[in-house]
Amino acid sequence: MDKQVILDPQQFDLTVTRLCHELLEQHDDFSNSVLIGLQPRGIHLVARMVEKLNGILSKSPLCGNLDITFHRDDFRRREIPLIPSITNIDFSIENKKVILVDDVLYTGRSIRSGLDALLAYGRPSQVQLLVLIDRRFKRDLPIQADYIGKSVDTLNHERVHVNWKNVEGEDKVELYIKQSHE
Repeated sequence: MDKQVILDPQQFDLTVTRLCHELLEQHDDFSNSVLIGLQPRGIHLVARMVEKLNGILSKSPLCGNLDITFHRDDFRRREIPLIPSITNIDFSIENKKVILVDDVLYTGRSIRSGLDALLAYGRPSQVQLLVLIDRRFKRDLPIQADYIGKSVDTLNHERVHVNWKNVEGEDKVELYIKQSHE
């Protein structure tokens, strides 16, 4: 399996910083906005963004983690039982602007699950989507991101993996390309 680096550590940092500034342009001081990271990998992006936003804002934006395990449309179809992650939303999202955050947007099914799960915590005034990587050409659902770190064109047999410094040891995004003879 070949791999190609989509974002190296420096590009990764610049991309996250740019996304933070785009959010600041739209949400000002975050007094009526919250960041919600989708489990399992969107939470790393939220944590990184909050870290950067704390250096810019005088107060930390509200953020939480949302588990979508039992809202997935395929959770009953798997042979191995899914293990849920932890949801941590200790505030109301009622009438708030919610920014759902995930690392990679591909088919749109995880985002749909996130939207379903989110409704258990109130009725937001608006929901936006922020993703680090947008795989543009394989949507199963009509979902698109409002904030995109980088768009990539991929084939179905390719895989995008976001590496996080605190998990895999280095911030970078890689595209794994399966060769036809494998």
